[in-house]
Amino acid sequence: MAVVHTEKQVEALVTAEALMEMSDLGPCELIDGRIVYMSPTKRKHGKVEVRFGGLLDAFASEHTLGHVLGGEVGIFIRRNPDTIRAADVIFISNQRYAQLKDEDGFLDVAPELVVEVLSPSDSWSDVMQKLREYFSIGVRLVWVADPASRVVYAYRSLTDVSEFTETDALPGDDVLPSFSVPVAELFAD
Repeated sequence: MAVVHTEKQVEALVTAEALMEMSDLGPCELIDGRIVYMSPTKRKHGKVEVRFGGLLDAFASEHTLGHVLGGEVGIFIRRNPDTIRAADVIFISNQRYAQLKDEDGFLDVAPELVVEVLSPSDSWSDVMQKLREYFSIGVRLVWVADPASRVVYAYRSLTDVSEFTETDALPGDDVLPSFSVPVAELFAD
C-alpha cells in the first residue's frame, strides 16, 4: 500500500491595505480577506446610481450636512480578516467624516446612509448579508433601489423596512430631515 502525502495549500488572505495597493483589479469587494470580483453595471443601474448621488449631493451641499460619495466606495466592515464592501452611493455627515483616520483610504467610519442599486444578478440573500454588515457597523438607513420593479426599500434595520413605489415620495427620515424625492424621478428614463 502506497502512502500519499498531500500538502494542504493555505490561501493567503488579502488585507485592505494590500487591496488599496493593487491596480487594475476592476470592480471588486474584499470578503473575509478574499477578493470577490463584481461585473460592471449596466446602463440603467448607472443612471439610477447617478440620479441618487446627484439628488443627495445637491441636498447635502445646500444644507451643509456632509458628504455624498459614489462609484462603489469602499467601506470597512471588519478586520482580521478584512471585509470591505463597495456601496453604490453613501451619505456621511460632517461629524462622522471628521472621524475618518485616512481620507484617501476606504471609509473607516460608517456612513449614515447607504444606497444599493440592485442588478439583475443580485440575490436577495447577498443583499440581506450586506444589510446585516452595514447595520453592524452603525449605518442608520439603507435604501435598496430596484430598477426592474421601480421600487425603493428603505431599511432602518433588518426588520424595519418600508416599500416606496413610483406614486410615493422617498423621505430622508431622521438621517436627512426634510429630504424627499418622488420615487418616479429616481427611475425616470
